[in-house]
This record gives sequence, C-alpha cells and structure tokens, in this order.
Amino acid sequence: MSRPQVPHRPFFHFGNPFRMISPKGSQMTPNLSALLNTFEETLAGRLRKLNPKDKNDVLSLSWMKLAMESLCGTHNDIKTLIAEIDLPVSAWDEKWIDVYLDISVKLLDICIVFSSEISRLNQGHLFLQFVLHNLNSASSKQFIRARSSVDDWKNHIASKNPRVENCSTILDKLVESLDLPKVKNSAKGKLLMRAMYGVKVLTVSVCSVFAAAFSGSASKLLDLNVAETYMWAQAFNDLQSNVNGEIRNVLSSGSVTVLKELEAVDGIVKHLYPMIQDGVALAEEEAFKNSISDLERKAQNLSEGLDLLTKEVDGFFQILLTGRDALLSKLRSGGAVSDRMLMGNVEGQVVR
Repeated sequence: MSRPQVPHRPFFHFGNPFRMISPKGSQMTPNLSALLNTFEETLAGRLRKLNPKDKNDVLSLSWMKLAMESLCGTHNDIKTLIAEIDLPVSAWDEKWIDVYLDISVKLLDICIVFSSEISRLNQGHLFLQFVLHNLNSASSKQFIRARSSVDDWKNHIASKNPRVENCSTILDKLVESLDLPKVKNSAKGKLLMRAMYGVKVLTVSVCSVFAAAFSGSASKLLDLNVAETYMWAQAFNDLQSNVNGEIRNVLSSGSVTVLKELEAVDGIVKHLYPMIQDGVALAEEEAFKNSISDLERKAQNLSEGLDLLTKEVDGFFQILLTGRDALLSKLRSGGAVSDRMLMGNVEGQVVR
C-alpha cells in the first residue's frame, strides 16, 4: 500500500530566520572579508560534493558517511575561522555563547539517537548470520530454522526506535536556532554569526535527512529556504531539492526504508523466503545457491557500511563535545561564565 504524500514541514512560524546580518555599524576589513569568502567557498564545495550524481546514491550508507564527514569538516572549519579572526571567547556576546551551548547539547543528543539506531540495525546482522548458517547446513531442519531466523530479522527491521520517532522535537529546536542573534559594532561578530549560519543550515539539513532515513518517514524532512545572498546558497538548494525529493519519492511508493544497502538485503530475503518456506526444487538449486551468495555479500556490505557510519557519527560527537568543553573551560578561566550558563551546562549534560 502506498503511503499518502506527506506535506512539507514549514518552519516560518517563528519569523524569518534568513535575514541578512545588517552591514551597518562596523564594516569588515578586506582581510576579514577574504576569510569569510574562503569559508563560504569551502562550504559551497562541500555541498556540491555531497550532491549525489545518481539518485540511487540517495541514501546509500556511503553517502551518509560522506554527509557526516562534511559535518565534521565544516565544524572544524568554523573552529579554524574563529582562531584566524582572533576573536577570543572573552569578546563573545553572551547571546552567542548561549546559542552555541544550546545547539551543541541538542546535536550531542541527536548523535546519540543516530548511534542507537545504527546499533539497532547492526544487531539485525546477527539474524542474517543465523539465516546463512542454517541455509548452509546439512540439517534436515535447515529450512525451518532459516525461516524462523528470517522472521526474526523481518520483525527486527520493521520495529521502530522510539528515540528516532521522538527526535522531531530536537529538530524543531535546531530549526529555531537558525534565527541569528543581532550583532552590533563588531565586524568579527558579524562574520562569526554569518559563518555559523552556514554551519547550522548544513547541520540541520543533514540531521533531518538522517532522521527521515532512519524512521522511514518523510515528515522528518525539513525544507530550508536560504537567501541567494549567501555564496553557498545555490549549492545547498540544489542538494536539498535532489535529496529530499528522492526520499519523498521512495517513501511515497510504499518502501519501508530508503537505506539502499538495507533495501538490497530485504530484496534478496523476499526472493529467498518462498524457497525456504516451500522447499527448493531440483531445477532451482543453482538459483538458490546464487541467492545465498548474494545475501551473504550484501549482508556484509550492510554491516560494513553501518560500522563505517558509526565511526563518523562518533567522530562528530567528539568534535562537538571537545568544542563545547573547550568553550566552557575558557569561560571559566576567564571569569566570563555566569551561574546561569553553568547551570544550563549541568542540566544539559550528555551521558553516553
């Protein structure tokens, strides 16, 4: 049964988050403008590289790994930019600090959600191993046991992860964070907020795509409208249109998952199941053996892809955690951290 088309999720209920930072006040020096241009050109390049050339690459685990690598690279880029413009934490406006700490803890939370789902999917590999073990055995009960393991795998994959189902709240909060704090009389501050906006747009977009992929629900997708005044806007809009459009097409066709490697395994399992259930005729033996080999190969591809994605999500988690801890350490040592910030950090501690 085909799923009904899910309406796009608007997010302008809190105002227009895409207004340009006012150039009035203090102007950027040529050096600051050059640093900002380099940052935005790099971001545009990452977005273009992430845009799949073939719709079948949406959503492969290799593409998801690349997306997470882009997030890691972009978050490292913003750290480098802060160092290059020589903007010490002591010069940060308290609102900037609040925004950073609030976003970082939400991203840490969503990393934990994604890690839990990847781990859950990887647990399904055990059932596939049982299927393959039983199909390759000489036992008279091989098909009965294999069928039981297939049923276990199907039930496991079809089950829902409550953490993923409930991550829309985190995504909505991240969308609200796109509304940029006003910056007065600080060229460096304006540069930082403009660069941070690009980081946040990429991060929110990728997180919404991951949430849609893991939940099998297009309602998790976010459609962000970026003003053309940003150097990376066209690259982002092209990427978002291609990826979100393909995910919606796949899910509207009734597919349970948009993960390509998982879909490949599911297709072979569906092909094998009637043979396992009814027995294999002599004329089908060769095809049956080939299907077992295909299942073994594609199950391994799925497992290896999930392992690689896990490492990238963990890497992103560590970048967020070390950046957050470094900021708090500088705030404490400089005496620029308020009791309210410290309390907010305690309440938002992430336990993994």
